[in-house]
Amino acid sequence: MHASSNCTMYDHNQLEIPDAFAALYLSPGGHRATATRAVVTARYEFCEDLANHLGEYARTQQHQFDLSEAEVLLRCHAGLAGGAAGVNLGEAGWVIHRLAEIEGWACPELPPPA
Repeated sequence: MHASSNCTMYDHNQLEIPDAFAALYLSPGGHRATATRAVVTARYEFCEDLANHLGEYARTQQHQFDLSEAEVLLRCHAGLAGGAAGVNLGEAGWVIHRLAEIEGWACPELPPPA
């Protein structure tokens, strides 16, 4: 694995994993990976797909309920953090930041993982 500008690239499939996502799978000191490359890649692909699919839902919620972008993102985060979506708390935060980036919205401060 080698680093490129702001992304980690796994040579076996050339998939670029953003450093912010890869960091979710580092030990507290940041010196050891807590999951294999295959696991991190699979989780990244799942979370990236989830963020992309949430875009239409988020826009619908915003218009249907006359919510601010921040309110929509916080509600989406609360839903993801509940565990039923199949993501852990760190991944939930990453998905919401990615969703905000995709939509061009400012991401509000999210509740920290417990």
